[in-house]
Amino acid sequence: MSACLEFGRAADPLDGEARRESLVDAVYRDQVGRLTTGGGELLEQLPAPTAMRRWMDLFGDWVATRNGMIDTLLTMVEAGEIAHAQTRTELPAAITTILDAGRAAGDLRSDVTADDIAASLIGIFTVAPRPEHEATAGRLLDLLMDGLRPVRGRAAGDRHKPGHHPCERCGLG
Repeated sequence: MSACLEFGRAADPLDGEARRESLVDAVYRDQVGRLTTGGGELLEQLPAPTAMRRWMDLFGDWVATRNGMIDTLLTMVEAGEIAHAQTRTELPAAITTILDAGRAAGDLRSDVTADDIAASLIGIFTVAPRPEHEATAGRLLDLLMDGLRPVRGRAAGDRHKPGHHPCERCGLG
């Protein structure tokens, strides 16, 4: 009998729930692993801005899959079976890998942090969850990427402040 068929059979309902949790745990860890190593792998093949945008798509896929397993995941996090804090450390590290490469090449802003990007991604996928809102999520990710590119002629850290706008052409300055 194949492992898949064996996995699907349960001697009792508790055994079945344990198997479900085991499967959810395996999928969750696999996807987090793909996200954490994916940044470096993408950088080996692509320029940093393109790698960042592709990584954002991977993150969106992870969120969609995670949402499909949310009840089981929450139970497992509460039981201490999944180290949620570890994920909260690993994902920003993956973003930082790409961000640092983009900064070094002058292709990504130096005043943006991995936490800024993570918060933006969470917001995007909260208001435009995949797969139902794929097109909206894509447009929002593209807007985020536009905001991550340095503005030529503006120094790092020269942010728009309330009541101040450095662009005289738009009339908001």
